Amino acid sequence: MLNQGYAYRTSISSKDRGRFLISHLASVYPHSTAQAWQQNLNHGEVTLDGVPALGTEVLTVGQTLVWNRPPWVEPDTPQHFAVLFDDPHLLAVNKPGGLPTLPGGGFMENTLLRLVRKQYPNANPVHRLGRATTGVVLFAKTPQAASQLCAYWNTSKVQKIYCALAQNTAQQDAYEILTPIGLVAHPLIGSVWAAFPEGKPGGKPSKSLAKVISRTASTTTFEVRLHSGRPHQIRIHLAFIGHPLVGDPLYGATGQPLDHLPGLPGDGGYSLHAQFLRFEHPVTGEQVNLEADVPYGFYL
Repeated sequence: MLNQGYAYRTSISSKDRGRFLISHLASVYPHSTAQAWQQNLNHGEVTLDGVPALGTEVLTVGQTLVWNRPPWVEPDTPQHFAVLFDDPHLLAVNKPGGLPTLPGGGFMENTLLRLVRKQYPNANPVHRLGRATTGVVLFAKTPQAASQLCAYWNTSKVQKIYCALAQNTAQQDAYEILTPIGLVAHPLIGSVWAAFPEGKPGGKPSKSLAKVISRTASTTTFEVRLHSGRPHQIRIHLAFIGHPLVGDPLYGATGQPLDHLPGLPGDGGYSLHAQFLRFEHPVTGEQVNLEADVPYGFYL
């Protein structure tokens, strides 16, 4: 079934001033060639400051560029979730693997947000999990709850504990990982979050604590506690210490994209589960302890 399409809106910055529009489109949206973008332009899908664009325009700072992507058929996703907690202020659910939390990456309707809002129209996610990641996702139902949770989400007031199945046998029982995370080049989508060199501008401070739960001859199962909330943080940090997630199509053993045809951030195949979430209720002040059971088959 077709979705409703989507309008991708951007503003032209100083670094893009003087470029031809067609070159800019192929650079910002590298999934399509300049020839493919010319077809989109010919179909009237792109406007510049509200005027249908030809592709030959020279860009200036502050212009508004809109790509009106026509409706498309989205990939199938799970269409269910389990409720873990529900009161007038908060909702917590157990997200299945393969279901994006929010619209993006080719998914607009087949998302957890759309499914949840069919039953809870006022629910807004406080955080997000990767498409392939399973486990606890917390929603706020009121502005008061959302404001309070966002204020202390990446502080010691919130405990976020994950279970991760990683490659190779860990030599230590525990690791403190402080590697910064920033944007690096990706051949298909322009850039992706990855381990960033210490001291180089652009890296965001990040902290994970990984404790070994079990080992085999070729894998390690970690319990990982997050003390920051960077995109793909666990995948990147475990890969950086030599333990990429089993089946991860994107990150290699340095926390960087794989050298040969790295996958996309939303690609699945790995085992990562948001198992525990503990925090003080933003309205009642009570301690909330949420747990999502590890899914069947997680340990291979």
